[in-house]
Amino acid sequence: MDVVIGQLFTGLSLGSILLLAALGLSLTFGQMGVINMAHGEFIMAGCYTTYVVQKVFSSAGVSLLVSLLIGFLVGGALGAALEMGLIRWMYDRPLDTLLVTFGVGLVLQQAARDIFGAPAKNVLVPEFLSGGVTILGAVVPKTRIFILVLAVAAVIVLAIALKTTPLGRRIRAVVQNRGLAETSGVSSRFTDISTFFIGSGLAGVAGVALTLIGSTSPTIGQSYLIDAFLVVVIGGLGQIKGTVIAAFALGLLNSFIEYSTTASIAKVIVFVVIVIFLQVRPQGLFTVRTRSLV
Repeated sequence: MDVVIGQLFTGLSLGSILLLAALGLSLTFGQMGVINMAHGEFIMAGCYTTYVVQKVFSSAGVSLLVSLLIGFLVGGALGAALEMGLIRWMYDRPLDTLLVTFGVGLVLQQAARDIFGAPAKNVLVPEFLSGGVTILGAVVPKTRIFILVLAVAAVIVLAIALKTTPLGRRIRAVVQNRGLAETSGVSSRFTDISTFFIGSGLAGVAGVALTLIGSTSPTIGQSYLIDAFLVVVIGGLGQIKGTVIAAFALGLLNSFIEYSTTASIAKVIVFVVIVIFLQVRPQGLFTVRTRSLV
């Protein structure tokens, strides 16, 4: 029983990390259709933001809370700059977008090496997150619980923002029918920039969370980028509830398979399951209802 509970929380922990990494993509890729290969570098930016902020604040707890805000702003600023500088000229050109953002990602990786050096950087874990909590006989690290709570909170805040705020309604209007939204007085340019800011900011928050479970390097974002894309595709493009279900489902599946095999074999088996699922349901778990005529 202890083993099952332990693997359950391991799967939920992995799922929460995937969810944080994929939540921003559910906006930029899922809703806007932009393949942003630099999303992983926005996660990396959040990691290094935490490292820098901790140099300023002596308290690891205070620096973590400040890093969540600054990480969101840094990631959001990078995303908005990318949209205004490059992406705005490449809507409806997915291959060009993929290649350009991949190049931007390489530039950001090299910039991180030049600024912080190649060796990995470590961030101190706050005292209140050290150790673990015993749940039904299984010891669960507090850092993993914090990331799980953070992921759930991010989903709730994003869902409420999209449903109830004027910006959220504008985003949904542009996604459903850009032309009709523009004729109704909605600024698609402002909406596109705002969507990229929020999606990329969530990537920065994911980076802050990752510093609690490992070291930071210029390539840390690439470790989660493909999995994040898969989560969005499986959940259904633009569907936050699908992203949540897919993230935790993949986390749990990987956890239980890895326990009885190895990490490498578990990755292969999970990938095969994903391929089979997409063959049966290529549109993902949920689909976006639109009013487009084409």
